[in-house]
Amino acid sequence: MNKKSGLGEFLRMRRSQLQPADVGLRDFGERRRVPGLRRDELAQLAGVGLSYYTRLEQGLSLNASPEVLDALARALGLDEVERAHLHDLARASRRTGTRRRPAPERAGDTTRQLLAAFGDAPAIVLGRRSDVLAWNRTGHALFAGHLDPHIPDQPDQRPNTAWLVFLDAHTRDLYAEDWPKKARDVVGKLRLAAGQHPDDPRLAALIGELTMKSPEFASMWSEHRVRKWDLATYRMHHPVVGRMQLNLQTLNVPQEEGQRIVVVTAEAGTGSAAALSLLARADGPSGVRSVRRAGRTEAAGSPRHGADGQAGESVDSNHDRDVSLGR
Repeated sequence: MNKKSGLGEFLRMRRSQLQPADVGLRDFGERRRVPGLRRDELAQLAGVGLSYYTRLEQGLSLNASPEVLDALARALGLDEVERAHLHDLARASRRTGTRRRPAPERAGDTTRQLLAAFGDAPAIVLGRRSDVLAWNRTGHALFAGHLDPHIPDQPDQRPNTAWLVFLDAHTRDLYAEDWPKKARDVVGKLRLAAGQHPDDPRLAALIGELTMKSPEFASMWSEHRVRKWDLATYRMHHPVVGRMQLNLQTLNVPQEEGQRIVVVTAEAGTGSAAALSLLARADGPSGVRSVRRAGRTEAAGSPRHGADGQAGESVDSNHDRDVSLGR
């Protein structure tokens, strides 16, 4: 990640995504040589000099004040998350010298106690790079039942949710028709992390690998969109218990910068809730087989529905394969 060019790239891309009409400027029908707003138009809207703004975009000026950054954020129509990201990029561009590498991450004892307190509700602990630091039994069964359940305890082998979403066929199938939405949420969260942790070499390596191996990631990454979600709803298609509509809620871990717990719930009384209950009864291969039989028995007495929260179709699928976990 080039810290000095990050601010300029963000400004340039977000400027190109705005049309004059979006910001109340009159368009006289002249042919525009560049997409979106021109530099002089954005500089005028923000109340800064054109030459100064040009130096910011080119990475030649690294001393933008908070007031100037806020003015640019207003001119670009940034929301609060995007505005904070703009300030993160500006701070990163001003840093000089070599900073200490971030300390290795681990899920602490109190975090693991909280994870256990969620009982059968699927839950996972994620780090600043979206590495899986820990999960409970149903969290593993929901998100990555094809992986070794103990792999989060091996720092060099931990699964990374961004890597899985873009490069693992099981995870792509899991999110089914909502995969594009999940992919954009993942990219937006990585963009935030890159601004907050510009000196993390493993984060930079992850972004580089995804850019090289996934054209979809590369395209989304180039848009410079940032997202910070606390609650998201996805339609998911699990290979054992079928289709579900699930709510994923994010809780920040106190005193652990960048760590968060993602907890999964379903609306009470729906087929999605019943499917999660079935998944919680699975414990190894024998449990999976019994759950599949139970799912077929329950489905036989009622019509099959899609991802509207009603009873899903149980699908047999062999996911016992090796998955290479990239960084």
